[in-house]
Amino acid sequence: MARILFGTDGVRGVVGEKVTADLARSLGRAATTLSPARAPRVLVIRDPRESGRMLEAALAAGVVRAGGEATLGGVLPTPAAPLAILRGRYDLAAVISASHNPWHDNGIKFFGPGGDKLSDDAEEAIERELESPAASAAVGRLRRAPRMLDDYLSALRARFAGLDLSGTRVLLDCANGATHRAAPAIFRALGARVTVLADRPDGRNINAGVGSTHPGLLQGAMRDGGFDVGFAFDGDGDRVVAVDRDGRIADGDELVALAAVHLKAAGRLPGDGVAMTVMTNFGFHRAMRDAGIAVVSTKVGDRYVLQALREHGLTLGGEQSGHIIELGFAPSGDGIASALLTLEALGGRDLAQARVFAPLPQQLVNVPVRGAAPVVAAAPGVRAAVSEATGRLAGSGRVLVRPSGTEPLVRVMAEAPSSEQATAVCEQIAAAVRAAA
Repeated sequence: MARILFGTDGVRGVVGEKVTADLARSLGRAATTLSPARAPRVLVIRDPRESGRMLEAALAAGVVRAGGEATLGGVLPTPAAPLAILRGRYDLAAVISASHNPWHDNGIKFFGPGGDKLSDDAEEAIERELESPAASAAVGRLRRAPRMLDDYLSALRARFAGLDLSGTRVLLDCANGATHRAAPAIFRALGARVTVLADRPDGRNINAGVGSTHPGLLQGAMRDGGFDVGFAFDGDGDRVVAVDRDGRIADGDELVALAAVHLKAAGRLPGDGVAMTVMTNFGFHRAMRDAGIAVVSTKVGDRYVLQALREHGLTLGGEQSGHIIELGFAPSGDGIASALLTLEALGGRDLAQARVFAPLPQQLVNVPVRGAAPVVAAAPGVRAAVSEATGRLAGSGRVLVRPSGTEPLVRVMAEAPSSEQATAVCEQIAAAVRAAA
């Protein structure tokens, strides 16, 4: 049985349509029922969007109906959930968030033993369990945990105890999301002079023209001067992008490269390697090769990055979007921890002057298709166009064609020494996809 409800990052959709209170209650019951623990302890946290309280109550009701103990942790960044599991306090955690999506969407993702996101097989099992009647006659318990934010901040302080940010002028964009309290608090605790944007969530302004997917406000403020570095988080706090004093964005590729070189020099990069998705810039691969750092490529999705880290004995990896995992802290993308790791790697240097690599120009085109996207992507005409473009770039760039896992699209990406060349190559392959569609 293929997953229907779950996508690459849990269940997500428009509230009242795909994501409802009934679904949240059913998911809470099913996930608790399938937990191997007796009377599972389930942590429930959320971001501040308007529908969060409703879904929180419904999901907790499902946990209790299945005989579990539901603990409401309130508004917290997503990585607080796996950290709480690692401390041995919970058997399962549910995060209610739609990440970088607008306010009218919401979602539910689960973390299980070891703090990992549930596997594809586990999510399939939950979907099957939704069709079964409630089996437990026991009724669980509901409680609140008022100090969850303090616990999360304590974990960050312990990890970055040696980081002194005294005098560093930091500008934070909290996306009116889950980091609006935690991010300013930890940066100030480490000595930084902090100014904050988008830290007043009202339930509907999450990600609205702000945050890591809309960094224009942060870029403008950085260009105006007065700050050393800026960071923009997404709505649930599991990703980050940095902005230097010139307003230039440093994405996940650049931040992982900076951290990898730093950790290798400090003898803290197990396996002398990193795990990155297939979308990672070609310039990153060249820079890591020159630095003696191996790169393991994975499918798109932070769960696949985590899987590769565990399989290859590595601890650092991420995605271009700003999902960065450092297993020395947590088995999850953590925007705040990644920002602090960036400052640790900089060691007082200016981000604008500390670039590890120059990204190759990249062009991405999403081509709508009528048929099955995987079939179109594998069509003979598309394969021929990819082969011809790859030969023409001859090691100076690359192309990538992949079907979307969530939409009827084939994504075509090209990287080349110039923007013009990348655009031309991308359009040539996109034309072949359209012809095959």
